[in-house]
Amino acid sequence: METASSASRPSVSADVLSLPPEEIIFGQSKHMHDLRQKIEKVACADIPVLIQGESGTGKEVVAKLIHSHSTWAGGPFVKVNCPAIPGTLIESELFGYERGAFTGAYGSKPGRMELANQGTLFLDEISELDIGLQAKLLQFLQEGRFCRIGGKEDTRVEARVVCATNRELEHEVEAGTFREDLFYRINVVKIQIPRLAQRKEDIPLLTKYFLDFYGEKFNRPARQLSPQVSQVLNNYDWPGNVRQLENLIKRYVVLGSEDSIINELSVGSRPVANPQVEIMAGGSISLKKVTREATQVLEREIILKALQAHHWNRKRTARALNISYRALLYKIRQADLPAAKKRTHTLGGPASAPTDS
Repeated sequence: METASSASRPSVSADVLSLPPEEIIFGQSKHMHDLRQKIEKVACADIPVLIQGESGTGKEVVAKLIHSHSTWAGGPFVKVNCPAIPGTLIESELFGYERGAFTGAYGSKPGRMELANQGTLFLDEISELDIGLQAKLLQFLQEGRFCRIGGKEDTRVEARVVCATNRELEHEVEAGTFREDLFYRINVVKIQIPRLAQRKEDIPLLTKYFLDFYGEKFNRPARQLSPQVSQVLNNYDWPGNVRQLENLIKRYVVLGSEDSIINELSVGSRPVANPQVEIMAGGSISLKKVTREATQVLEREIILKALQAHHWNRKRTARALNISYRALLYKIRQADLPAAKKRTHTLGGPASAPTDS
């Protein structure tokens, strides 16, 4: 049995783990204070970690923090962006291959797992991983070894595995797009990162940090924002979370005008649902039930509008909604939506149903 050699491991460059100061990352909110305590406890334990949170909340930052506080800190931090690698290449990228394994394999190549030996393997957006590769990943997590494509012997690797997703994996399991046994294997400890809208007291601190950071990086010192614009930032819902705030401040530093902030936030504001709920005097109501029903109604409306916008092509709709195709089919059934737009017959015969190609 082969063992991945630590001698061939790439050294950790300073920029790989370049992070803002922890007082900036965690800020002052209770949500992030609790998160910090959990990260400090989890980092020391050699167990898989699942990080969940919306896009732009800082899942990779948290993964790097876990690595830097762990016993693997001296080893590499290897990231695999699952949706960014084409499905035909991701197996070879993850597990590597031997010479002659397939057309074009003129030499052997180690995969990301081998490169992460004695370090941390970060699987970003793991919900996008093909169901077939999920089985191979599960075997690696259980046994600590795998076989390269075209290989005859297993390779043993010792690495910390941290996974991240912007989806609710429980729903993906129900929809049949994510293996239940893999979910329980990676979900030993779950870290839920709050949305920026849930930690608005940290917006002034983050804004100042980005102003100073990009002012120095671009050699364009920027004025502090006016109280009026600061209030606009605080009132905004931030659907893109910290990443959206960072990009906004970056543009402000380059352009030097507060108008760019006002214009973007006024156009990009997210509508807020306002369900009408009547509570009789002396009566009671289940807040959890009403919230769940309101969420289902809003989700159904969003899916319906997305289907209409993409002419009922479900694959394009799934990509637009940033969910898997199978998850969309499950949600369509759950919301009792038609699988396709109803067509009327034309003079030339029955109209063909829309395709998902």
